[in-house]
Amino acid sequence: MNVKDKNMIVTGGGNGVGRELVLTLLSKGATVFAVDINIDALNETVRISGKNKRLYVYVVDISKKEAVASFAEEIMKEHGKVDGIINNAGIIQPFVKLNDLEFDRIDRVMNVNFYGTLYMIKVFLPHLLKRPEAHIVNISSMGGFLPVPGQSIYGASKAAVKLLSEGLYSELLNTNVKVTVVVPGGMATDIKKNSDLTDSKVNPENHNSKLILSPNKAANLIINAMEKNRFSVCIGKDCNTMNFLYRISPVFATKMINRLLGSKTH
Repeated sequence: MNVKDKNMIVTGGGNGVGRELVLTLLSKGATVFAVDINIDALNETVRISGKNKRLYVYVVDISKKEAVASFAEEIMKEHGKVDGIINNAGIIQPFVKLNDLEFDRIDRVMNVNFYGTLYMIKVFLPHLLKRPEAHIVNISSMGGFLPVPGQSIYGASKAAVKLLSEGLYSELLNTNVKVTVVVPGGMATDIKKNSDLTDSKVNPENHNSKLILSPNKAANLIINAMEKNRFSVCIGKDCNTMNFLYRISPVFATKMINRLLGSKTH
């Protein structure tokens, strides 16, 4: 789907890849509804955009079903249509083993990463089905197919997003709504800070700076995948490498990532 003149929603639009997605969509002629829980971050996106008149910002806690439903009502009332959603918002967990992870942290990761994505799809899909063409992009993670030490719940949430996307793709095959699931590797973002983990000792995204994607590069690859109606795409050298290794030997790939990161999760 070409994004020019389309109305696009981007969750997590206040920083990192989400902000770059907003800016790139604007540069391609889209109208963008940027969603974030942080109004200051959204205002900074507005400032960086040059106060673009095609950018609208909304403070929404996507982990709350009622908040997402109210947002959908507001969008449809104010703008009348939505042509696409990029479900980008996500958080990680503290880098600890499942045995040491509190239930409130588990709930928060699942509620934002999986249920937030699900709620956005559920409330907007009826409207997307009415458009001549529409698109849903869901951001999964390398951690959604490869176990990362100390990130088991995060990985489970992103694996759920991956399978949800693939199931949705199948269900919508004979409709005007296309679905793309994006599986990124490490990206140079503020995900630790946005997940309230500024004291975390390890960040796999920083393990090898030569392999991580810049937010701008990631955003361009994501939008390119959408415009080409890709079903599934891995982005980042690390993701493509580990995806290849995991397909050949899941045990070898699992042990390899454990050697690289497992001893540093505490």
